[in-house]
Amino acid sequence: MKNRVAITGMGIISSIGLTVEENFQSLLSKKHGISTIDFIDTIHKKEILVGEIKTSNETLQHLLNLPENNTFTRTGLLGAYAAKQAIQNANILDVNEVRTGFISSTSVAGMDFTEKHYKQYEQHPEYTKYIESHNAGDTSNKIAEYLGVKGFVTTISTACSSAANAIMLGATMIENGYLDRVIVGGTDALSKFTINGFKTLMILSDTYNTPFDQNRKGLNLGEAAAYLVLESDEMIQKDQKKVLAYVAGYGNANDAYHQTASSENGEGAYLAMKLAFEKASILPDAIDYVNVHGTATPNNDLSEGRAMERIFAKTPMFSSTKAYTGHTLAAAAAIEAVYSILAMQNSVVFPTLNFSTPMEEFQLIPETEVISKPIQYVLSNSFGFGGNCSTLIFEKA
Repeated sequence: MKNRVAITGMGIISSIGLTVEENFQSLLSKKHGISTIDFIDTIHKKEILVGEIKTSNETLQHLLNLPENNTFTRTGLLGAYAAKQAIQNANILDVNEVRTGFISSTSVAGMDFTEKHYKQYEQHPEYTKYIESHNAGDTSNKIAEYLGVKGFVTTISTACSSAANAIMLGATMIENGYLDRVIVGGTDALSKFTINGFKTLMILSDTYNTPFDQNRKGLNLGEAAAYLVLESDEMIQKDQKKVLAYVAGYGNANDAYHQTASSENGEGAYLAMKLAFEKASILPDAIDYVNVHGTATPNNDLSEGRAMERIFAKTPMFSSTKAYTGHTLAAAAAIEAVYSILAMQNSVVFPTLNFSTPMEEFQLIPETEVISKPIQYVLSNSFGFGGNCSTLIFEKA
C-alpha cells in the first residue's frame, strides 16, 4: 500500500504579503499587489504593471542572515525566504533527521543578476561570480544548502507548470518510499528577459489583468516563491504531527499543440484533470472549488474554460488569484497550492478581481466576492508553454 501524502508546512512570499497570514488577509480584503516596476531598469517601466515584491535584495539578505559576499540572486533569495518559513511551519528542528529531499522549480533562475551585469564582466571582474548562478540548478542547490538539506535535490523547469510538477514528483517519491519528507515548490523573480519575452509574445496587459473576462488583454507578470513540506503517513504517526491538508491526486499531460499556446479545445488541460481524478479516486462532482490557471490571456482562458466544460457536468465555483499576484511563472502552482490549502482551512472561496463581462464562448462566470462554504476538495490547474499541463487535487485534513 502506498503512503498517503500529507502537507505539514507551507511558506510564501508574494506581492500581497511576506507570510502566509499576510497573503491570506490580502486575499480576504481583495488587496492586490499589481503596480508599476520599481526594482528593474527596463524601457517598459511605464508601459506595464507587474506583481513586484517591494522588498529589496539587501533587505532579503539581511532577513536571511547571509554573509556580505554571497552569490544569491533574487530568485534564490525569495526561494530561501519562503522555504525557511515552510520548515518552521512544519516544526522541523533537524532537516536531515529522516530521508529529506528538496525539489524546487524556476524559469528565471539567476538571469535577473546575469542580465544586469552582462556588459560589466570585463571591466568589473567581481561580478563574474554571478555567472555560475545563472542556471536553474544553482538556485536550487543554494536554497538547499541554506536550509541544510543534504539528501535528494533536484530542479524542475517546465515553464508555468513547474511547481505543480515539483509537488507531483515529491508526492510520487513519498508514495513509493524513496523519501520520508520533501520540501517542494518554486521561486521566480522578475527579470528583463521575461518582461521582454512576454512583451514580444504580445500577451502582457497594460492595465490590471482580468481573468475569464470577455475584454481581457493579457497577463501581468509577477514574482514570488512558495514551498510545501510533504511527509509520509509513517512520519505523521511517528511524530503525531499536525496535517494542513493532503495531496489527493495529480495529473500531467501534454497537448503538443504549439510552442506557447494551449489547444483550442483544451485537450492537455482536460487530460491532466482526468488523470488527477483517477489518481484521487474521486469523481469531478466532488470538487468544491477550482483555482484556475486563469492568466487572462485570450488563449489560456478560452482553452481552460473549454476543458472545464468537458470534464465537469456542472462547473464548481472557480476563481483566478493571478489578479492579486500577477503570473509568477514557475512559482505559480506553489503560490496557488498555498491559497488552495487556505481555502480549505478557512472554508472560503477567494474572488477573481477585475471581472465585469462574461466570455461569449461559454457561460462560465468566476466568483467575484469572498464566499464562505465548506471545502473538502480543491482542484488547482497550472499550464506551461509547450503544452505542459498539470493538475493538483488537494483534500482537507
